[in-house]
Amino acid sequence: MPTYAYNKRAKFDYEIGQTYEAGIVLLGYEVKSIKTGHISLKGSFVTLKNSKNKNLPEVCLTNCQIPLYKHAGKRDDYDPNHSRKLLLKSSEIRQLIGKVKEKGLTLIPIRVYNKGSLIKLEFGIGKGKRKIDKREDIKKRETERKLERLKKQY
Repeated sequence: MPTYAYNKRAKFDYEIGQTYEAGIVLLGYEVKSIKTGHISLKGSFVTLKNSKNKNLPEVCLTNCQIPLYKHAGKRDDYDPNHSRKLLLKSSEIRQLIGKVKEKGLTLIPIRVYNKGSLIKLEFGIGKGKRKIDKREDIKKRETERKLERLKKQY
């Protein structure tokens, strides 16, 4: 299961709770672009938008950069940052609605990967970390590295 994109800042900036797996509605040349490794989750987020024909909102991946596939030809109307619809079960969407209403919780994309012939997005419900928490994480990492170096020496 190859991973095409990983959001490095997600686990550093947020405490990730529950994670979800969703399909992404893509065009053919977007799929080819992703499979060649041209995708960036930097600065992207998951939003709930009102849908036109249902009582449940749509779940969308916003601000995800997928450049145009270089062999796709010229497309003047293509926007690499447009919102892409995510495919979830209605029960999962209802859970997300309840979680997002809680104060301080956001939906953060974690990685884009391949499952069979389908491209999936893993995203989680996260709560933003404070600066103090980030510093503590950095200190823990540094002490673990020092311990590993000492173990290798002896």
